[in-house]
Amino acid sequence: MENIYRTIYCGNLRKENVGETVRVAGWINSIRNLGSLVFVTLRDETGIVQIISENVDLFKEVTRESTATITGEVRLRSDINPNMPTGEVEIVLKDITILGKCLNVLPFEVNRSKEASEETRLKYRYLDLRNPDVHDKIKFRVDVIDYIRSIMKDMNFTEITTPIITASSPEGARDFVIPSRNYKGKFYALPQAPQIYKQLLMVSGFNRYFQIAPCFRDEDCRADRTLEFYQLDFEMSFATDEDVYSVGERVFYDVFSRFGKKQVSAKPFRRIPFKEAMEKYGSDKPDLRNPLVIEDVTTIFNNTEFNGFKEKTIKAIKLECVDRPNSWFKKLEDFMKEKGAGGLAYIKVEENNEFKSTITKFLSKEEISGLTEKLNLQVGNVVFIIADNKNACKLSGILRTKLGEELDLIDKDKFEFCIINDFPMYEWNEEDNKWDFGHNPFSMPNGGLEALNNKEPGDIVAYQYDFVCNGCEMASGAVRNHDIEIMKKAFDIAGYDEEIIKNKFRSLYTAFQFGAPPHAGMAPGIDRMIMLLTDEENLREVQVFPPNVSGMDVLMGSPNELSEKQLQELHIKVRD
Repeated sequence: MENIYRTIYCGNLRKENVGETVRVAGWINSIRNLGSLVFVTLRDETGIVQIISENVDLFKEVTRESTATITGEVRLRSDINPNMPTGEVEIVLKDITILGKCLNVLPFEVNRSKEASEETRLKYRYLDLRNPDVHDKIKFRVDVIDYIRSIMKDMNFTEITTPIITASSPEGARDFVIPSRNYKGKFYALPQAPQIYKQLLMVSGFNRYFQIAPCFRDEDCRADRTLEFYQLDFEMSFATDEDVYSVGERVFYDVFSRFGKKQVSAKPFRRIPFKEAMEKYGSDKPDLRNPLVIEDVTTIFNNTEFNGFKEKTIKAIKLECVDRPNSWFKKLEDFMKEKGAGGLAYIKVEENNEFKSTITKFLSKEEISGLTEKLNLQVGNVVFIIADNKNACKLSGILRTKLGEELDLIDKDKFEFCIINDFPMYEWNEEDNKWDFGHNPFSMPNGGLEALNNKEPGDIVAYQYDFVCNGCEMASGAVRNHDIEIMKKAFDIAGYDEEIIKNKFRSLYTAFQFGAPPHAGMAPGIDRMIMLLTDEENLREVQVFPPNVSGMDVLMGSPNELSEKQLQELHIKVRD
């Protein structure tokens, strides 16, 4: 009668198993042949265990990364390895069966796959994912998503899956389009987000909806953006922005407290209007771990004779002390010029509050006094000054970040959250000489129809908000526009007449005429959450099969060409 051995995972063996005969299965992780003894480690998803055998011939044809089943007796190791959870035991081999032989030379060492180029890693992603460090991040992602689902259900949200094949709509980014076989010349699109569907769910009478939603945007990839990503999409009927803030705060606080290893900012998170964020931090996604604050000193130089400051917006950043050589200041100036600044002025406050700077001779006593009073300057302080016509806020924000990094001012042991709200409803598009939506076209303007009718577009703010953590935009949302008259006027200002709304947003346009509830929601980015929690700097490190930075899937070979027959079925002709 065949012996039935206990099957156990590699990483679960402990000294309590000593004396048992067990069967383990996994990948051959390493082979060390000492002539009379062979030491093998076998790896599965749970960990690694050592196997020892005196039958050297058994392993002559065995290759690393082959899959195998090994049977043997568990015994204590004479040389305990404290770095392995199974380091107190080993398996004395009785039998080995090779299940799948590794026939080729490995393109990289699996356990050091992150040392290989990204292109090679993604081409052999199935090998890269065997690396426990890479593998565990995907499992970690699963655990986080499971926990998020439990939070949402605890708050009485209903999980509903919305369609992947939908209609193209002008939501900001480029759509991925799908040609129709049955309807010549017409196209489906992959959703940039479930935006319209979730609003329709609110009109349908669902109280609270959520899903872990795939989103698709035909945009250039970068470290924190890729073609396909996932977000926690949720919407609430009869809700205000504060209701959404409360849900978002719970999700972020609970997830980052449970899975992160850093201090999480207390609830409620700090609220910062968009205008204040731009003025004080030069960004709508400020890193509040950086203590530096930007000051507007334009009025001090209203009557200046210094050509570098004339008729410009002037921003200043004060530091208590900067002990760096002149070469460092020069490199900083060169950096800012690369970013588009005309230059970078800096002033050192020396004994007797005297200014030491190349621009001091161009400044009046009143300007020096005004700057000293405005910034409360003391001996030892250093002031950096940016002057620009249009981009002073943006450039000073870049400078603030650079100074924080260079001077090690950023506390790396914190997750510092804030909520940016009161975004501009519109922004001026100089290229097209028109007003465009500044954020989300489906947002409710603060003040409703009255604001749209009586205010200049640039003065209208919307009930739009972003959750930000450590300088990263983590979620974006809004109180939605549910009133058809407000919707028509809002789109009219952006150059869309009623016929365009009917055609592009037919479902919402019609649905809002059958009694729509006020509703609001937002969409935290799952990939960015995992990226921050794992201290990765690239979204592709926390996605299972991502494209490369050029948007190509080198594993599957996409995008690829279609056959002429396929093109004909889709009524498509490829042009050179």
